Amino acid sequence: MPAKALTIAPGRLIKTIHETAQFGAKFAWGSASTETGVCRLALSDEDKKVKDWFYEETKKLGCEIKIDEVGNMFAIYPGKNTGPPTCMGSHLDTQPTGGRYDGILGVLSGLEVLRTFKDNGFTPNYPVGVINWMNEEGARFPQSLMASSVWAGLQTKEEIYKMESVTDSKPVTVKHELERIGYLGDIPANYEANPIAAHFELHIEQGPILEEQKKEIGIVVGVQAYVWYNVIVKGKAQHTGTTPLNSRADALLTASQMVVKANEIAHKNSGLCSVGILNLEPAVANVIPNKVSFTLDARHETDQGLATIINELKEEFELIAEKGNGSKTSKPLKVEFEHIYTSPAVHFNEKCIQCVEESSNALFGEENCIKMISGAGHDSCSTSARVPTGFIFIPSKDGVSHNPEEYSTPEQCENGFKTLLNAVIKYDELRAIGEA
Repeated sequence: MPAKALTIAPGRLIKTIHETAQFGAKFAWGSASTETGVCRLALSDEDKKVKDWFYEETKKLGCEIKIDEVGNMFAIYPGKNTGPPTCMGSHLDTQPTGGRYDGILGVLSGLEVLRTFKDNGFTPNYPVGVINWMNEEGARFPQSLMASSVWAGLQTKEEIYKMESVTDSKPVTVKHELERIGYLGDIPANYEANPIAAHFELHIEQGPILEEQKKEIGIVVGVQAYVWYNVIVKGKAQHTGTTPLNSRADALLTASQMVVKANEIAHKNSGLCSVGILNLEPAVANVIPNKVSFTLDARHETDQGLATIINELKEEFELIAEKGNGSKTSKPLKVEFEHIYTSPAVHFNEKCIQCVEESSNALFGEENCIKMISGAGHDSCSTSARVPTGFIFIPSKDGVSHNPEEYSTPEQCENGFKTLLNAVIKYDELRAIGEA
C-alpha cells in the first residue's frame, strides 16, 4: 500500500498533544484549557506519568516495548521482515517553563505514524519504531541529549548515573530517579546491543525563519556546533562599605565584563553565545562576591568557527581577570573553565534528506519548503553519529520556544506529521530494494 493511499485521522495528533499536556500543564497564557505551557522535567513524577501513558498507548498497537539502562523507551512496530527498526524519535521532557510542542511533537507524531499503520492494516517492509529519549533538555540534570548520547557511545552510563539535579532543593542523582520512577531498564544503552537502522525526527523550528519566509516545511540538513562551559571567577569577599574600589577583587563585576565580551566575540565571528545560569557567593547584600560561576553556551555552524570563538573567549577572560577591577592597584582575579559538553557540527544523511525533501515537496510544493541548518541541538545529533538520520522542521509562531507560549497551528503540526509519515515509508521502501 503506497503512502498516498493511507487514510489518516485528521485532528487526532493535536488532540493527543493536548491530552498529554495534562502531565505537567502549567503557566496559563490564555483563557482556553489548551493555552498553557508544560513543566515536565526529566525523571520527575510528571515525566513518569507521560512515560506510563506512552507505554500503554504503544502496547495497544502491538509494539514491542524496550526500556534501556538510561530510561530511553523504544516502541517497535513489526514489519514483514526482521531487522533493526527504522525509528522516529524525540523527547517528552520539557524545560521548567516549557511549551506543548518542543520534542513532544516528534514523539507523538511518531506515535501517530504507528496508529496510521494500524488503522490501515499497513505492514512496513521492516520494523518501524518510536523512541522517547530521556532528558534531551538538560534542565533538571545539566546535560542536554543525555541518554541519546549514552546510546550513541558518546558518554558512559556510569558518568550520567552520578549526575545530580540542579532544580531540586535536595539534589538527587540520575540513577536514583531512574530507580524511583521505575525506568531503570535492563536493555543495554548501546547502539550495538540495541541497534536501529535510521532515525527521523520532527520538531518545531524554535526560531523565526520558516514563519518569516512563509514556508511550510524545513528540510534540515545539519545542526550547528555548540559547547557548554561552567566558568568560575574567584576574587575576594570584603565589606562593601569599607573597601575602596581600587582595592577590590569583585568577582561579579569581573564576571559581568566577561559576559559582555563573550557576546562581542561570538557576534564578531558570526556565532552565538549566552549565559543561562549565574551563581554567586556569599550572596550577601553588603559583601563583595568572592566567587561567581556561570554557564557559557557558544554556537557556530562550523566546528572551526566554534573553536575560534572559544579560544578567543579564554584569552579575553584571562586578560579581564588579570586586570581585575581596572585600576592600577586592582587585585587580579582567577578564572577557571570546566568543560560540560560539546556537540560537533552535524551533517545529516543524504538518503534521509532525500526522503524528507521528496515527501515535503510532493505534499506542499518545492516553493513552500526550504533546506536549513538547525540552531539548536537535538537527539538526532547523537543518532547521526551512528546511523542515517533525517530531520524535519515546522514553523514556530514568532520563533518562540522554551516558553509556555510556544505554538504551532494544528495544520502545521499535521503537515509535519504527514511529511514524517511519507519520509519513513520512503526510507522503508529504499531498505526493501537494498538502497538504504
